[in-house]
Amino acid sequence: MTQYQNLLFPPRTIAEPAVAVEDAIQIVDLFAGPGGLGEGFSSSGDGRHFDIIVSAEMDPVARRTLKLRAFYRLLKRDYPEGLKDYYRYCNGEAAEPSTPETAEFWSRADQEARQITLGSDAGDKELNGLINARLKKDGRPWVLIGGPPCQAYSLAGRSRNQAKQGYVPENDHRHFLYKDYLRIIKDYRPTVFVMENVKGILSSKVGGKGIFAQILEDLVDPTKALDNKEGGQKYKICSLVSEESFSSADCMDKVNPKSFIIEAEKYGIPQARHRVILLGIALDEHGNVPPHDLLKATDPVSVRQAIGGLPKLRSKLSKRSDSQEAWYQAVADEVDDLLHHAELESGELIVPLRDTRQALFNAPKSSGGERVLKEQGQGNTGIPSLDAWYQDPKIKYWMSHDARSHMLSDLRRYVFASTFAEHNKYSPKGHQQFSLPGLAPAHKNWESGKFNDRFRVQLAELPATTITSHISKDGHYFIHYDPAQCRSLTVREAARLQTFPDNYYFEGNRTQQYHQVGNAVPPLLAKKIAKTVYDVVCRRVAECLNVADK
Repeated sequence: MTQYQNLLFPPRTIAEPAVAVEDAIQIVDLFAGPGGLGEGFSSSGDGRHFDIIVSAEMDPVARRTLKLRAFYRLLKRDYPEGLKDYYRYCNGEAAEPSTPETAEFWSRADQEARQITLGSDAGDKELNGLINARLKKDGRPWVLIGGPPCQAYSLAGRSRNQAKQGYVPENDHRHFLYKDYLRIIKDYRPTVFVMENVKGILSSKVGGKGIFAQILEDLVDPTKALDNKEGGQKYKICSLVSEESFSSADCMDKVNPKSFIIEAEKYGIPQARHRVILLGIALDEHGNVPPHDLLKATDPVSVRQAIGGLPKLRSKLSKRSDSQEAWYQAVADEVDDLLHHAELESGELIVPLRDTRQALFNAPKSSGGERVLKEQGQGNTGIPSLDAWYQDPKIKYWMSHDARSHMLSDLRRYVFASTFAEHNKYSPKGHQQFSLPGLAPAHKNWESGKFNDRFRVQLAELPATTITSHISKDGHYFIHYDPAQCRSLTVREAARLQTFPDNYYFEGNRTQQYHQVGNAVPPLLAKKIAKTVYDVVCRRVAECLNVADK
């Protein structure tokens, strides 16, 4: 058992420039997206705790983002001098990330971040080959992370599915993608696994049976679930925020599924993202697992703290010639008309709308871009630890800080909604509060009550609502709190609310970038989970060492 010694007592100090890969716990990241979970784990212990040996993602653009981040991580760990190539690319000074000097690391990043469609014969074969080749064979502990796609489990996804003629849940392969994750657990027996999904999985049913109960029962005994055999590695499924757990000896009826939900805003994430995250720990020969630490609650972080320090932007004009003057006049005209109707109705928004009209005189001139030059002091949150997480002085620009174009009708709604929210401290809802003329969308069911949150302002002094992939389609649910900016959130603002560091570069066009950000696990939350996982592995190692010494 002495080969585990370095996991408990790493021979290098944090001050040393390089990290020995052999001292780190190996990670396999499935359904990786743009790498939110992997970023958190690979950042744990200043990059000393974990080593990602393969990350698998089927989307080609997200895979490009994964590869670029792997390149950054490999350079930072093994060849810090080569990071200048990464920064040149991010700063728009080079068309390609690597040069001959760093080509080796670009190739290694390509081998780590793979475009793999799990569940396909070719994809499963490739993944097996990579794990067989890279997972150390000396019995060292390793960790599996990832979140099977959630479209079939989310409430929105289920609503869309039910509207499809002839839709049969039992025939939707997405309900069973977790079995690809389960197969890796069965075949390769990780010491710990972390599985993430939307909370809609708790109420999703297939064939009349709750899918979450089935997943728990399968995860605790993967060999029995997939091969109907006894004798495989068994697991205990634990909550990261409560004492709730489930093992094969437990009764599912006594489990509170909601206890596995992590409410991210309680743990320092500037976003009310509620997700089911399962911590699976391998049972030892006596059926026991090491204790694990629960995540520690922290003070909430507001939208203003997270994104208020970024450069202010105006939106663009859609379907007409855009300029700062044209935009100003268009928004001012909408505010004047809203103010006219408010005065006719003696509405309470008269003074707030007048304040917004005045603020427009100092509205931002820039609508941003793929790169917006940084100025000294920008981006501070007022929270030193969060600033250290986000900021990188070697990045000269705010990347992907580009405001969308909006139609006049939406500019009217956005400036009204943000003014309303600034005054009332909550976002207006539905037709009753969007009552002034010209605010109702051309939607036949607008007054049904089903679309109360069709337009939602992200309140300045609270954590944001959940950043989802829907932000790639429109910004109606992600309206900036500042009426004078009159716009939806940029990719960089959404990334900050997801706690991606400012030096995290998202490949693809703006829509693809939004989609990646919305689908990710917040990296800073993942880092906190990684600390718990690392401690569990170390405790398991300590137990093994104690047994060996006896």
